[in-house]
Amino acid sequence: MAQGKLIDLLPWSERYVVRDTDPVLTPALVIYPEILDANIDVTLKLLGGDPQRWRPHVKTSKLAFTMRRLVDRGVLNFKCATTLELLTACQNGAQDVLVAYPLMGANAERVKAIATEFPGVRISALVEHESQIARWQRSSIGLFLDINPGMDRTGVEQSHADELIRLATLVRRAGLAFRGLHYYDGHLGSLPLDERTRAAHTGYDRLMEITAAMKQAGVPVEELITAGTPAFPCTASYRGFQQPGLQHRASPGTVVYNDATDLGQLPPEYGYHPAALVISRVVSHPRPGIVTCDAGHKTVSADAGIPTCVVVGRAGLQPLSPSEEHLPIKVESGDVPPIGEILYLLPRHVCPTVNNFDDALICRQGCIEQVEPVTARGREAPILAAPGQIAATR
Repeated sequence: MAQGKLIDLLPWSERYVVRDTDPVLTPALVIYPEILDANIDVTLKLLGGDPQRWRPHVKTSKLAFTMRRLVDRGVLNFKCATTLELLTACQNGAQDVLVAYPLMGANAERVKAIATEFPGVRISALVEHESQIARWQRSSIGLFLDINPGMDRTGVEQSHADELIRLATLVRRAGLAFRGLHYYDGHLGSLPLDERTRAAHTGYDRLMEITAAMKQAGVPVEELITAGTPAFPCTASYRGFQQPGLQHRASPGTVVYNDATDLGQLPPEYGYHPAALVISRVVSHPRPGIVTCDAGHKTVSADAGIPTCVVVGRAGLQPLSPSEEHLPIKVESGDVPPIGEILYLLPRHVCPTVNNFDDALICRQGCIEQVEPVTARGREAPILAAPGQIAATR
């Protein structure tokens, strides 16, 4: 991913400046609430102003602070992957949460315990095999069927409509609520937008055929869930999801903060901007043309590849391969940042980057207003609590 292209999409803005960095221990995660709110508003506008059409994945949000801002704007339906994310969403105003991850063993028992603690929250899980259904009997948990749209990660292949009908029938026979179909097409993100849209819409056509077949078989689909951030433009433009009587929800989560990958995949006219950056200090000049800052891969996630980030406002600085705590940067043009200078880094993948921090600085108009915990960072303690003792421990 070319840094130049990203810099063109992301001009430097003074609103990213943290005025007093002397007391800040770097590297630090900074969240800008005004930009966060604007990103939420952009997403709602793209969904016709209806917060009921959005089920964001909170693997990105992570902070109770951010989840509450979504709830304040009427976004009450969420997705998550871990029990700690589920607990955090339930504690901060969610009304409906899908744990969009195959839950086995004690993980499933923990979800049932959280559901007991929060009876007013509608909690659901995914299944893709009949052996998983019995796990949820005698509980309030609803079930979605997971469809594999070609990502080959989880789910029933979308060509197997008969198997989906059979599983939905078994869910209902088990006395459980069949909630709908979950269809995550994140593998399309590397395609150009027009090609991505064609591929996604072909899959959605098939999804609508499955939905119709299930209704004809007597197992109507209550809700369809599609699209993380890469396929969000494709879902937003698919007219079939807007037909009367169909509850469809899109599930982009990264759009609340955005990252370098998002800005290359989403149309710039949408108006998204980064709401989370990492601030880092230059700590070394190991040789001419190279500077090093304190933001290795334990700070900015390297899972999306090298470079791990963009140095915001410094197109002449090209991040190189990081080690655990160090990020060497090549000076391709412009001034060499002196030792001690603050650099603002836009992660290539913000979700696991947020998960690297215990706390975030909330900065408005250059001033740090508060420090907020990254509430759903990591996981709960790995031993299932005894009945009645379901408070999360960190």
